[in-house]
Parts: sequence; C-alpha cells; structure tokens
Amino acid sequence: MPQKQVVSVDGHRITLTNLDKLMYPSTGTTKGDVLAYYAAIAEVLIPHAANRPATRKRWVNGVDADFFFQKNLDDSTPPWVTRRSIDHKGHANDYPLVNDLATLTWLGQIAALEIHVPQWQFGRTGTRKNPDRLVLDLDPGDGVGLLECAEVARLAREILTGMGLDPMPVTSGSKGIHLYAALDGRQDSDAVSAVAHELARALEADHPDLVVSDMKKSIRDGKVLVDWSQNNGSKTTISPYSLRGRERPTVAAPRTWRDLASKNLAQLEFTEVLARVKRRGDPLAGLTTGHLESLEPTAEHQSRFATTPTSADRLEKYRSMRDGSKTPEPVPARAGQPGGNSFVIQEHHARRLHWDFRLEHDGVLVSWALPKGVPTDVKQNHLAVQTEDHPLEYGTFEGTIPAGEYGGGEVTIWDAGTYELEKWRDGKEVIATLHGENHGSRRYALIHTGGSGRAENNWLIHLMADAAGPRTSRTVVGSRRPVALKPMLATLGTPGELGDDDWAFEMKWDGIRAIASVSAGVVTLTTRNGIDITATYPELGMLAGVIDDDAVIDGEIVALTRAGRPDFGLLQNRMGLTSPADVAAAAKTTKVQFMAFDLLSVGGDSLVKRTYDDRRTALLEHLRERGPIQVPPAFDGDERAALASSLELGLEGVMAKKRDSTYLTGKRSRSWVKLKHHRSQEVVVVGWTAGRGNRSGRVGALLLAVNGDDGLEYVGKVGTGFSDRELEALTARFERLERASSPLGDASQVTDAGVRWVRASLVGEVEFTEWTAAGRLRHPSWKGWRTDKKAAEVVRES
Repeated sequence: MPQKQVVSVDGHRITLTNLDKLMYPSTGTTKGDVLAYYAAIAEVLIPHAANRPATRKRWVNGVDADFFFQKNLDDSTPPWVTRRSIDHKGHANDYPLVNDLATLTWLGQIAALEIHVPQWQFGRTGTRKNPDRLVLDLDPGDGVGLLECAEVARLAREILTGMGLDPMPVTSGSKGIHLYAALDGRQDSDAVSAVAHELARALEADHPDLVVSDMKKSIRDGKVLVDWSQNNGSKTTISPYSLRGRERPTVAAPRTWRDLASKNLAQLEFTEVLARVKRRGDPLAGLTTGHLESLEPTAEHQSRFATTPTSADRLEKYRSMRDGSKTPEPVPARAGQPGGNSFVIQEHHARRLHWDFRLEHDGVLVSWALPKGVPTDVKQNHLAVQTEDHPLEYGTFEGTIPAGEYGGGEVTIWDAGTYELEKWRDGKEVIATLHGENHGSRRYALIHTGGSGRAENNWLIHLMADAAGPRTSRTVVGSRRPVALKPMLATLGTPGELGDDDWAFEMKWDGIRAIASVSAGVVTLTTRNGIDITATYPELGMLAGVIDDDAVIDGEIVALTRAGRPDFGLLQNRMGLTSPADVAAAAKTTKVQFMAFDLLSVGGDSLVKRTYDDRRTALLEHLRERGPIQVPPAFDGDERAALASSLELGLEGVMAKKRDSTYLTGKRSRSWVKLKHHRSQEVVVVGWTAGRGNRSGRVGALLLAVNGDDGLEYVGKVGTGFSDRELEALTARFERLERASSPLGDASQVTDAGVRWVRASLVGEVEFTEWTAAGRLRHPSWKGWRTDKKAAEVVRES
C-alpha cells in the first residue's frame, strides 16, 4: 500500500499518510485498515454520532504507545469540518460534529481511534438540545465478566421496558456492555441523570450480590457497576461502531438480545462487525430511526389524515388536528391559490426529532416526515412518511408548538426556496430540483413503496446524481415567489483588534449591497432584504455576458465621482427609481458600477461551504471585468497598510475577511470585520421639527432612533447634510407618514417643542464623531437614505 494518497471524499480533498503504520501490532492492523473500516461502517456509525460534539482519543503511534484525549480543534483542522462551540470554565472549545464521511475519514487520518459523544445533540442553529437517549454503562469489577454484565442488562431491561422504553445493548469493545434507550427529548440532562441514578440504585437494592451503583473501586469486586453518570450533560460515551484503542481492534458493537443470551458472548473486532452489519444491518437502528410511531402524525393516524388531490377541502384534516387558540401554527380557513413552486424543509423536535419535507402543489404544502432527514448520498435512500397537507402559510412558520398539542415541540426552518418540477404522479412518484437558501440546488425523487395498512404512507426519498439535474442558480428567475440568498454580514471592529488570524483585506465600498443572480442569461438584483432592484440598474444586466455559467454573486452597487471615488450621496439620485423614463434620465448623469467581491454559486454548484480563498479564486476564474462590472482587488498586505491605502483613495475603510472562513448566509459573523475611518450609524427616522430662517416652513431637523431592548430608543437629531431640494421633498413625504403619537418606547426622551411624529419606516445613515454618555449621537451629519434596509434591523453599531 502506498504511504501517501490524496482522496476526494464528499467533495473534499484529504491527504492520507503513513497508511502502512501499525496501529494494532498484535493483529497487524494498519492505519489503512482503520480508514477502510471507518469508510465501510460510516453509513451506520454517523447517525449515532451526528450533531454531537466529538471528543477524540488519539493513538498517533499505535495502541502500544501513549494516547491523549483531544477536545478542542487545533489550527490544522480542515475548514470544512462542521463544528460547534461549548463554553467551559474560563474558556470555550470548538468540537467537530461527525456528520459525514469526510469528517470520519479525517479523524482516521489523525489516528483518532475512539470517538466519544454525549447523549444530546446540537440543533440546526447551534442550540444545545435535551438528551434524546439514556445510557447505562455496565462495567464488570474484578472476578466477573461479560456474562454477568449480560445478566444485569436483562434485569435493567425489565425496568426500562416497564417505563415504556425500549433498551438496546452494545458490547462496549472494552470490558462491559452499554444499554441505550431512545428518549422523547422532554427532560434535560439533570432529569435523565436522576432517573438513571434511581434505576441503578433499584438494581443494587434488588440484587446486592451482583450490582453496585457506587463508583468506589473498593466495593466493586465481584459485582457489576451500573454507571449512570454518563447521562450528565458534560459526560461522553464511546460512540456505537467506534473502534477501541485496546490490544486488538475491538469495536463498541450494537448487539441483539439474542446475542446476549449466548454463553459464548464476547467483544467483537472490526472485521466481525463489518460482516454482521452486511448480513443483518444495524441492530441499534431503532435508536435513531425507530421513532416513526412517535412522529406526528403516527402511522396509526394516517388513515384519518389521508386526503386525495380531488378533496374539496385539502386542509380539512390539518384543521381538525389543531386549535388556533392554542398553537402558534397558521390555521387558515382555506387553501391557497394553485400555481406556486415553493418548498420548505423544517427541523421538528416533536416526541422524536425528524424533518418535515414540504412541496407547494395545488394550493397546499404536500408533506412528508423524514426520520433521518434528507439523504446526502445518492447511494443511501431515506424513509419518507406522507402526512396531511399543510397550508402555504406553514412555509414560513418557525416556533414552539405547546406540549400536549398535536406535534408539540420546536419547529425551525432547515432550508427553503423554490423548486422545478419534473414529474408528479399523485400517490406514486415526485421528481423535483430544489433551489435552497442554505443548501444550494439538489434533485430528489420521492417514490411510494406500494405498501398497505401501516405502511400505506411510506415512501422513499432519493438524492439523484447532480449530472442528471438541470444546472441552475440558487435564485429561480420568473418564479411566482423567488427566494434570493441572503448575504453574509460583517461586524464592526476597530483597528488593531484582529489578532493573529490570517486575514484578507478588501476596500469598503460606500454603496448598496446587492446579490446578483444569473439564470439562463437573465440577471436579477436583490438587496440584502430581498427587494428586487433589477429595474433600477438596467446597465448591470450585462453581468450575464461576463460570467461563464449561471451564478450567484455578492457585491456592491456604487456611484463614482469623476475622480473615481464612491459617493453615497450621488447614488441617492438612482435609488428607488422604477419608471423606465426616470431610470434612463438618471443613468445619463449618474453612472453606477457593480463591485463583485464574492462568488456564491456557479453552474448550480454552491460554494458557500468553501473558504474565502477558494471562492476568491473561483470568482477570478469565472468572472471577466467589462464596463460597469468590476472585480476590485484584494489588498496584498497587512491591516495598517490596507487602512492607509483606503484613506489615500478616499474610501470609508476596509473589510477584513478570514481566509479560511466559509460564507454564512444571512448571518453576521466575526469572520468578516469592517474597519472604518469615520463612524457611521444607520438610523430610523421617527419625527421632525420645523426649520427657522431660510428653512421656515420646511423640515429643520430629523429625530433619530435605533432599536433597543424596550423598542425604539431616541439617539438625537440631525439637521445638516441636506440640500434645499431634499428638504422640499421631505416636507411632502412626511405629511403622508404623519402619526399622532410617538413611535418611541419612551417619548419623554424628546424635549423639543413642536415635534411632528412620523411612522417609523424610513431608514437613513449619518456620520458622527462619538456616542455621548447619554447614548446620543455627537455632531451627526446626514449621509443619505438606506432604502435597502428595514427599520427593524437598525441597532446601535458601536
């Protein structure tokens, strides 16, 4: 076997080294054998480890040498490894999530033979969930062995079964047995630990000659310790199907109760486990996929939920199961209008975690429950159970359904967007390409299994090969409700605070952020809020002629002075125009350019999970500069030099971006930091005062606010930076927005006489020198309107 290989796993290049190194000298098992095992077992291992922070036990020189535990990820970790952070005393650690074969392969490469995980998972947004399984570690003391552990396992099974749980055994690969039981996620770790502790005490009380529940080694001889403590939220257990770092390559192997009845019961090595899984499948599958009967709706309910495409009321069954006064879910009186093509996939923490897959069809969301989520491998199909039709309004629903109500639990959106329909055969087959906000374009087939009775609503969902699907961008132009990808946002920083990370620097352009989507030769421009501004900047349609394929590009629309410097005030002449005549007239005097700085997808392939450097390389490779389409250079130098160049060019600052960072759609991240020469602040206009002298009869000053903990908070007023023409227009505009009362959370903050309040819907931007101790803007000057921003998003930036 060669000592070094470069392999591609899940689209990631991984260099494998020292493949002939002996990891288990007594059996001649090499590092290459370890990697081959994890590749072969991944399909059943990953569901038991996914979304759980993994602690690694590493033997870099084989099991005959020393090992070490590793929790925090080091700098050599590939950027594509999914990770989550956990706060410990005085510090935080980043842990990998073993969610895919690429991560499992990387763990094998760094000789992480053992993978230890807790009994709880992270949710989609990084929230720590309640434990979804209980575990008991049956550990034999001196004088007893595996057969005594099996006897205790059977005794524990009786108690757990009486509690309504279904325990499943795992021979630990070390000395004892682990017992797992799936939970509904309603109790936190402390509650589950308390139950496990009481169970251990009960076993000890009933069988004092065989069982002990105390950790003291002095009292464990001749007995089996029922270790309940691994249900503690900070404790971990060896993951099912993980190797063990013992003399021989044993495995934490899921077993059957029939196995435990054998007098020849023994720990299994990896070759035996592979043969068993190939022959019998995963005995522990019920721990992750056996919750089907607990999903909402259960298979038992399906006959009552079944609706047909010809039903007069497609939502009758949906409404019959919900009380609109008790649940935050939408409960409309009727279905929507046919003709749409939206989809949503929701993560649903009901009695058992599952994902709801919904396609808009004939005015409703046709729905399936996926116990294992959407498939990510074309070779691995997942179960999909058809449920009742849902209303179109459910496509944007996120929230918590109260306990005791149908489907009680937390619902969050995992992905949403539009789809292209290829085939729809009611009750038999659906083929569609989904264009998602978070996970790009993927083509799926849903196929009814043809079952009857309890299996009547069972389907399979299959991920089809990319080459078989149409290559389109992530925004579908011309759809009834197009969904544009939301841009990643930066945090405000100060010079000198970036630290020692590897940063790239770009100039900060003073304009309007825009996502440009190119599909079939048509360009669509949307703001960060999803507002379509394509008609306002028709000259940017030439973007379709300078990109190699369908694409989604992040950039900034700017207006340049004759000196070539961006001028946000100049851009105001173009903003908000929609009439072709007005746009054409303004375009003659105010030219705009599109500064493309990030490539998010090309040819239907999403790049958001790739690093900044990879995306930058792809942008330069696929996009050609021409006319108003520019790719501004990234600055080759350090922070100080970049800021000096920005100041010399008359720009407002620089954008610092971590070279190894991925693109976090719709999120504000410290991976991107904006460093400004002058302070600026977005503000909500809440009122105005009349002017004096030559401003008599017109607006004198605008009253400004930002969103705070108690609503809109007053931050001062601005009266400079306006032209006479702007003041004339403001007077008429504010008359249409006038309201009788203050929109501020505390109107007493404003002491000016003659204040006239307006609806808090207009957003602008000011420059200022500093914040006062009272939370006011000192010496603000009006910079311009921000029609691309929503009032609800405006918060204090510094």
